[in-house]
Amino acid sequence: MDLDADRGRSWSSIAAAVAAVLFVVIAIALVVSSQAVGRERPLEERVGAYAPAVEPDAAPVADAPASAPVPTAVPVPSAPPLAEIVPADPAWTARTAAATGIPERALRAYASAALTLKAEQPGCGLGWNTLAGIGAIESAHGTHSGGNLDEAGYPQPAIRGIPLDGTASAAIGDTDGGAWDGDATWDRAVGPLQFIPATWQRWGADGNGDGVADPNQIDDAALAAGRYLCAAGEMTSATGWRRAIFSYNHLDSYVDDVAATANTYAARADG
Repeated sequence: MDLDADRGRSWSSIAAAVAAVLFVVIAIALVVSSQAVGRERPLEERVGAYAPAVEPDAAPVADAPASAPVPTAVPVPSAPPLAEIVPADPAWTARTAAATGIPERALRAYASAALTLKAEQPGCGLGWNTLAGIGAIESAHGTHSGGNLDEAGYPQPAIRGIPLDGTASAAIGDTDGGAWDGDATWDRAVGPLQFIPATWQRWGADGNGDGVADPNQIDDAALAAGRYLCAAGEMTSATGWRRAIFSYNHLDSYVDDVAATANTYAARADG
């Protein structure tokens, strides 16, 4: 009996069996992977990446003279009841804008919105860096396609999204008669934080105190975005923060991108 030959045949059989098993395992993995392509994982499975809040400095508040008149509130029909707007400290915004690369006019809006929400909804925990992360992704802080953000807080030129006609998005017919987005057939996202007119009707805010809630104006848009996010619940935990951002745009990849951008800004500001 040729034992060496038998051993050779045995080892060949074992090797073939192992290769077959590996082939099956790889095939199963590929099938599972292919089924997952293009599908976002459930929110509960993605809680690692989030952006802890970073608090800006508020502007110093001077004591008002005893004879100072009490200002009359300007009603804003489309906005929820407003807390008093808390402005950011100009020295802080100048310093932080230089460190982060965020346009100072945009940073002022994000910081003021975060400070105002801290007074209005202290349990929310929204940070200026989160609003900056959203603003960077939505419109490069109002400078999309080479534009600029003017001192009044308006993008020049105005920023309009694609028509939401169902071709590359959900189909959303016109809800504002074209008043905000210039399109009387389909809604379009508007302004530096890309509000859809129907959403603005519910969440529009007056962040600069001029009596008008305008999605094109960055103070208004930042405060409205902050209220929208806080409506999802606390943002002090990873789960709560991700839930809030997911409510703004229902893509896990979007939540991850906002987290990465917001944390980058926080690190630069701290650095």
